[in-house]
Amino acid sequence: MPVNATPISNMSARIRRAAPDDVPTILAIEQAAPPASHWTAKQYQSRLRSSDKSSGQSSELSSENSSVQNACFLVAECAGQVCGFICARIVAGEWEIENVVVAEKFRRDGIAAKLMRSLIAQWEESAGTAVLLEVRESNAAARALYTKCGFHEAGRRRGYYREPVENAVLYARHR
Repeated sequence: MPVNATPISNMSARIRRAAPDDVPTILAIEQAAPPASHWTAKQYQSRLRSSDKSSGQSSELSSENSSVQNACFLVAECAGQVCGFICARIVAGEWEIENVVVAEKFRRDGIAAKLMRSLIAQWEESAGTAVLLEVRESNAAARALYTKCGFHEAGRRRGYYREPVENAVLYARHR
């Protein structure tokens, strides 16, 4: 480890709602992660607007009015900088996790698990019936995390992913 580097494992990630100013950093984190779903800035801004419908201007986590939300979009901050994010779409009581990414230098420090737990807590306080997601079959680390967070394998989609072509494993967590 370089002399001036702060040990990442000693940092505590703070989870909060994503804000418009976070989008450039979110894009940079996502673009640096080849297996992640790649979106445009407009797509992230749209998801952010959907998540703000019930939360007003506050970036603090609250489940008030979460039943009218169309999305949940959270970021993790480490040492004052966005180091990861998770976003989910909410349709008819089902929460679909669309993307969860942690910046490379912050991986293996429990940040993805903390993001997942925060999203699950929001879901549990809502009227949601299920949390769903899909992941590349080869992404063993993510699959282990989802299992650890109470998800079970619910199916597969053959050839779902491109570049490279790969199966998707579907996971679900129900009440």
